[in-house]
Amino acid sequence: MARPFIQATAIAAILALVPTATAAMAQVDTDAYREIDQFMDVFNRVKGAYVDKVDDKTLIKGAIDGMLAALDPHSAFETGLDYDNLRIQTMGSYGGLGLTVTSEDGAVKVIAPQEDTPGFRAGIKSGDYITHIDGKLIYGLSLDEAITQMRGTPGSKIALTLVRPGRDKPIEVTLVREKIVQKPVKWEVKNGIGILNINTFSENTGAAVKAGMVGIEKSLGHAPLGYIVDLRDNGGGLRDEAINVADNFLNYGEIVSERGREKGDIERFYAKNGDPSRGLPVIVLVNSGSASASEIVAGALQDHHRALIMGERSFGKGSVQTVLDLGNNSALRLTTSRYYTPSGRSVQEGGIEPDIKVPQISDPDFKTRPVFREADLRRHLINEVKADNAVLEEDTKDDPRYSATPDQLKAKGVTDFQLDYALKTIARLGAAPKMASGK
Repeated sequence: MARPFIQATAIAAILALVPTATAAMAQVDTDAYREIDQFMDVFNRVKGAYVDKVDDKTLIKGAIDGMLAALDPHSAFETGLDYDNLRIQTMGSYGGLGLTVTSEDGAVKVIAPQEDTPGFRAGIKSGDYITHIDGKLIYGLSLDEAITQMRGTPGSKIALTLVRPGRDKPIEVTLVREKIVQKPVKWEVKNGIGILNINTFSENTGAAVKAGMVGIEKSLGHAPLGYIVDLRDNGGGLRDEAINVADNFLNYGEIVSERGREKGDIERFYAKNGDPSRGLPVIVLVNSGSASASEIVAGALQDHHRALIMGERSFGKGSVQTVLDLGNNSALRLTTSRYYTPSGRSVQEGGIEPDIKVPQISDPDFKTRPVFREADLRRHLINEVKADNAVLEEDTKDDPRYSATPDQLKAKGVTDFQLDYALKTIARLGAAPKMASGK
């Protein structure tokens, strides 16, 4: 019901500008009409002379895709499977493997596996390429076709062939599809420390984090030594939920600001009074798969000195997309602004640098597996606020614990080195006040 009103308002606004239009504006309009005439000329020639008959819908969809492809990697016209994926990201479930994938030069590349899904348990990693499904080569298939083949009825089997850079031979895995439900937050307690694993920023993620804190306290019967917020391989989601998550650890201050095309187009978002985390020590784990909403949380807590950021540099996606539902199972996902951390930093391209760099040495492939970030994507937005990271103090001494091999760590019961490092750090931080109060 709101759309006709919005359209009428837009028309009225355009009409109101006509009396003040300048000669420059008239020239812009003339140029635009000239380009549209050229487009229609090409459209008609393709329809009339292409070797196969092609319908209007296909041509228009291709034209829209091409127009948005000329902008940045995150603006897109979502229809069909893409539209379904957009809904799944925020609220849905599906039968499949729990893999987030993209297309790169005709190949299907894994961005990240969702934790506790068939893909995750099979050991599929970010950066892997899927070359075959059930023994059939999928190179050259559209991303939609590949995703459709990977999804299916829960309980059905599927075989994937993977190529992992740094490995000489392909990796063969057989998986059983499951119903993949968006579980934004999982929590557990280890050594008196609360671990909040945030997998995605979908509806109610902020509330789920708060509920996880309550669950952790009930499980212990008292407050934990501190919290570990695990944002590794979390590719983002809803901005408002990122704000709600950060607000669970802040009592005041700015969380994030968004800045649009115009100089004065700035919107700021602030924390509410009250800190559910009670000021306890917090460590946030990030890696190259931590993007967008994850970087909003990490950046806010880092700037407010509320948490130690630990792990590896994040993805570096500092742009905000607005989703406009166009009806008929279609939507426009359009980059409308950049976001900045409370101190005015843009994470675009550069990402969030951890306070303590901790490599994931429990992963046998961590040295050879290539890492890709926002700066590697074609047509990515340029960071308008360049920071000189050379002035930052660097610790050139290697931590002796980083020299351990995966097998040596496994023998000690350590399968996740970054998490283990965070647990031991929190234990020291949580014990510090008790030690200081001793007689």
